[in-house]
Amino acid sequence: MAECGCEPAPADTKAQQRTLWIALALNATMFVAETTAGVIADSTGLIADGLDMLADAAAYGIALAAVGRSGRFKANAAMGSGLLLLLLGIGVVVDVVRRLISGASPEGAWMIAVAAVALTVNAIVLRLLSKQRQKEVHIRATWIFTRADVVANTAVILSGIAVLATGIRYFDLVVGAAIGIYVVKEALEILSEAREARSATRRSAS
Repeated sequence: MAECGCEPAPADTKAQQRTLWIALALNATMFVAETTAGVIADSTGLIADGLDMLADAAAYGIALAAVGRSGRFKANAAMGSGLLLLLLGIGVVVDVVRRLISGASPEGAWMIAVAAVALTVNAIVLRLLSKQRQKEVHIRATWIFTRADVVANTAVILSGIAVLATGIRYFDLVVGAAIGIYVVKEALEILSEAREARSATRRSAS
């Protein structure tokens, strides 16, 4: 995505800040809720989803710092978000391998209930961010984060239903691995757009 170097109007800046603060608060809350529930229910999917919420909260914080700053700063903020998401995705995949070797069967009912709440939260945040996502690269990055979360939440719900119906824990592990891989894909997309925006700011400065 090209960066024009234009600064947003004060009204746009305040709207971005308000949206990002709401997203930050909701994701931080859901990080605590999902990871706690994941540990209690022994669910890789919930833990992965909760850690994804933590990464999102950090990304929203980075985006908040970028609001009203230069195009270069925003591109660098998006780059930082992408690197954070990449590390998270790799970590989730590693945890899936660990749980595959030694892990108990998760609680399907917990997975469904908690992931349903997370899905509702992310749908709200996605709608808020959709009004801003075409404007600047750092906001686009947060929109991509949240879009990934909606997919992940839905996958956890479906795997919870499968675990509840069959008692087979591998559904949870498959979803956990899929979330990790999907997170890596989204991270690479953010990094690609951030590099493009950074190049655009260099061209405009020269």
